[in-house]
Amino acid sequence: MSDAALRKRKKSQTQTKQPNIEQNVKEPEIDAAAALRYVKILWIPLLLCFGGFVYFNTSSVTEQVDAWLGYEADNVFSSGSSDLRYIRDVEKRDAVVEAFKHAWRAYERDAMGTDEYHAISKKGTNLSDAGGIGYTVVDSIDTMLLMGLDEDYQRARDWVENKLTFERDGIFNTFETTIRVLGGLLSAYHLSGNDKLYLERAIDLADRILPVFDTESGLPWPQVNLAERKGVPNTGYAMMVSTAEVSTLQLEFRYISHLTGNEEYWEKVEDVMRVIKESRMPHGLASIYMNVETGKFVPSDIRLGSRGDSYYEYLLKQYIQTMYDDAMEAVHGYLIKESPFSKMIYTAELIPERHGGGQLSWRLSPKQDHLVCFFGGSLMLGATITGATVQSVSVPPKKKEFTEVGVRDWKTGTALVKTCWDTHDTKTGLSPEIVYFRIPEDGIDTGSAPSDWYIKGAAPHLPPPYDARYILRPETVESLFIAFRLTGDIKYREWGWSIFQAIEKHCKVESGGYASVLNVDEVPVLWEDKMETFLMSETLKYLYLLFEDASVLPLDEYVFNTEAHPLPIFTPNTRTAFADS
Repeated sequence: MSDAALRKRKKSQTQTKQPNIEQNVKEPEIDAAAALRYVKILWIPLLLCFGGFVYFNTSSVTEQVDAWLGYEADNVFSSGSSDLRYIRDVEKRDAVVEAFKHAWRAYERDAMGTDEYHAISKKGTNLSDAGGIGYTVVDSIDTMLLMGLDEDYQRARDWVENKLTFERDGIFNTFETTIRVLGGLLSAYHLSGNDKLYLERAIDLADRILPVFDTESGLPWPQVNLAERKGVPNTGYAMMVSTAEVSTLQLEFRYISHLTGNEEYWEKVEDVMRVIKESRMPHGLASIYMNVETGKFVPSDIRLGSRGDSYYEYLLKQYIQTMYDDAMEAVHGYLIKESPFSKMIYTAELIPERHGGGQLSWRLSPKQDHLVCFFGGSLMLGATITGATVQSVSVPPKKKEFTEVGVRDWKTGTALVKTCWDTHDTKTGLSPEIVYFRIPEDGIDTGSAPSDWYIKGAAPHLPPPYDARYILRPETVESLFIAFRLTGDIKYREWGWSIFQAIEKHCKVESGGYASVLNVDEVPVLWEDKMETFLMSETLKYLYLLFEDASVLPLDEYVFNTEAHPLPIFTPNTRTAFADS
């Protein structure tokens, strides 16, 4: 284990005491009439100052009045300022724009049109031998539109118009193609002012994906041959599909159904959610695998990380309230844990174990993926939607505006955001791919090991484990963006800026682009030659929005798909029997 991982993450506090100073000042003598005149004159600036204070600190004053009137106060709900959300931090926002340009223009220079980019070797690769389908290009277009990069955008649009084709006789991941390419095209359509080019391409792609739903259960095949327009099973475990992948197609297909009037798009993805609902496990949680023939859950790991994450994310974003409420109750009952020493809130995993006679039990593992870090912001947002007693909660919200469940979700959400920020306490300031939390049973002497979390398998002078990597992931900054929009608390911007600076310092390739870091607890860093497309689609977009005015993509008007492509919230033209909200 590295020196940084072994150290105790404890911060000392210092207190200073100011000496009492007595002064003996002789005050001038004035008569009563003069004193009265002074008092009258002083009232004017005092009233002006007080009025200004109330105007700029409305939330704080309201909280004080609520306390005086006997309302229950809780500092978890009272920090922040609604006004601050509408003040752009132009310098930091523009720094993020420069980072995007550094990434995009290197890709455009060396690998335009390929699916992925490798900044160190200055080359691109495709996800299929049949050729690429513009993963990086389409994934980046809406970010260019938001940032006002008109010239870069026009070149990207020209590529989509003249070179993008889905007539590829190769195997593509259904989920990734939907969230990145279909979602990117639909977002570009909306943000470009309904440029029909993007909708035409989106319809072509959606029609090629639709046959994946032609299974016995209605759950989609995990892969698709776009040229042949047919679903393809995974090699090795043909009948298994990822729960997250099958339940994270709904926003895109619902929106294209809304735009085109084609109800088949809607019905196919809606039927998936019906199958999942009917297959509910006794504890209300979802295993990470399902059987594509039976539509039932397969005994497998239960987690909010990989292959489980976006299932929980899309329950809220689809606003399937009964399933969302049921899932959040189960998450709190089984997966939300507190570290014994630092009292950090984290999410654990349940691992299935088979015993004699076919008995199945579940073992708790204190493991948390970086992918889970979307969940803190999602819970906070969910509290304002499903857990509110008023139509629109305040910014920052008040405890009295939440139901008991809403209070629970808000508190857990803010605590998880803080935990994910704390996992950036590494030598690089970047968070590892996976962390484990201390539990009493692990028998670790906290005198020589971290008292809260650690990177499993990390040790000096040994090759870094997979868990130690940082691959430019967006989940923490996604939650910081949501938390800032809901509270106006400046600390979320400060944390986001610190993460951005760490990316610039340790991931930036001088000749252009960015690279992944193999070990977040080792400086100088070693790189992996890969720049994930979600750097430009998600990480830099959420950082940009964190420092932008809250009137840009307001959370009550837009929903972000799991690849951060913003889609407008709309009232559906169709409603299937399954929809419960």
